[in-house]
Amino acid sequence: MLEWSVDALREVAEVEAIVVALPHGCEQAAPPGTLGVPGGAHRSQSVRAALTAAAGDPVIVHDAARPLLTAALVRAVLEQLALHDCDAVIAAAPVTDTIKQARDGLVVRTLERSTLWAVQTPQVFRRASLERALSAPDDVLATATDDASLVERAGGAVRVVAAPRENLKITTPGDLHVADLALRERADL
Repeated sequence: MLEWSVDALREVAEVEAIVVALPHGCEQAAPPGTLGVPGGAHRSQSVRAALTAAAGDPVIVHDAARPLLTAALVRAVLEQLALHDCDAVIAAAPVTDTIKQARDGLVVRTLERSTLWAVQTPQVFRRASLERALSAPDDVLATATDDASLVERAGGAVRVVAAPRENLKITTPGDLHVADLALRERADL
């Protein structure tokens, strides 16, 4: 899955280097042509390690768990960062399901979905904004589910770019099967 994402990133001329945060305690090597760094115990520690090893500005953060990444989506987030005075631009899909907030199994309220987005990667940051966000205490970093939320927490402005639902995250064996079929279909085109 990692190599599929790396291949998409390599198609983008603006990407000068790719740093891979390897899973905590993993002895696996990074793909050829990339720089591998030891990842942390949680997501933000891994991003911080990769950021320390990386050069340049802006910085793209992408999860290898989203192997259906396209060069077009990477270009879209980069273009929007260049066009706007903001700290980050993130790929996200508009929410199409009705979303309920519940506590102890009891629905508290129904959220207005027209303003809700399901956050994805890639996420692109102005380097200084991401560095500032990742300087938060480890207990804050440990609970972050994405880096854009840390930038928001630090007072940064974050924009969204509509991403295709096909940019799915692999979390179950079924997701892997769907991704495999989608990638085979791409290869046949």
